[in-house]
Amino acid sequence: MVFRKIQHNRTADAVVDQVEELILQGVLRPGDRLPSERELAKKVDVSRPILRDALKTLEERGLLATRHGGGTFVADVIGTVFSDAVVELVRRHPPAIADYLEYRREIERTTARFAALRATEADREIITRIFQAMERAHEQADFGEEAELDVEFHQAIGESAHNIVLLHTLRSCYRLLADGVFYNRAQLYRYPGSRERLLCQHRAIYSAVMNGDPAAATEAASAHIDYVEQVVHEVARAGDWNSVSAMRLEQRLDTKQDDTRRRRTTRRSTEEVTTP
Repeated sequence: MVFRKIQHNRTADAVVDQVEELILQGVLRPGDRLPSERELAKKVDVSRPILRDALKTLEERGLLATRHGGGTFVADVIGTVFSDAVVELVRRHPPAIADYLEYRREIERTTARFAALRATEADREIITRIFQAMERAHEQADFGEEAELDVEFHQAIGESAHNIVLLHTLRSCYRLLADGVFYNRAQLYRYPGSRERLLCQHRAIYSAVMNGDPAAATEAASAHIDYVEQVVHEVARAGDWNSVSAMRLEQRLDTKQDDTRRRRTTRRSTEEVTTP
């Protein structure tokens, strides 16, 4: 139970403080549903009128959202880090992918190092469960599941770094990654030999964090992003090659059809002239 009874000063402000701290620390994530009003009031040990005041304040601050007949949820506080305008700019300008990967290389190195130094037993259990799920998805050749767990794995490493600013920055970054703004993750996993390489790289990060080895974690994270950058570049390059080849083929077929039509037209004209 993540909510705790308020021992003293049972006021709306005390409830607001507790929920804000849970959101800030990443315990409550965007989209998480809060318990019912009656249940939550019991968990934090305040009256329902006090709880209503607290929830109203949190909603006014943009941290909670109420869906009619559906309950109260943690609002999408991540989306504001990268505005819609910036996201669309990235979509329209693929070279931004290189900047994203350069940024991720540095931030992932720092994150992995902090995680190796700061991960708690609970953090290690979360990361282990995710990595074991990655191994199962790999054995089953489930590309989609592997790609989803890839993001979840890196998010768990980010949470284990125990740096609030880093946590929310990473979540914003991974949101764009999950939405396919930077590159198609499923395409990354379909690249020849990449599934095995990516699993080995994730295992190296996992082992370094589990062993509390910050130097190894930093190196493993860097090697992982270096490989992702290489594959993304090669996939894009192959895509360009395919596009050019397809246009060449299309041009050849069009030219051949034009030549055939011209020959037919010339033949008909010749026949008309020579016919008495």
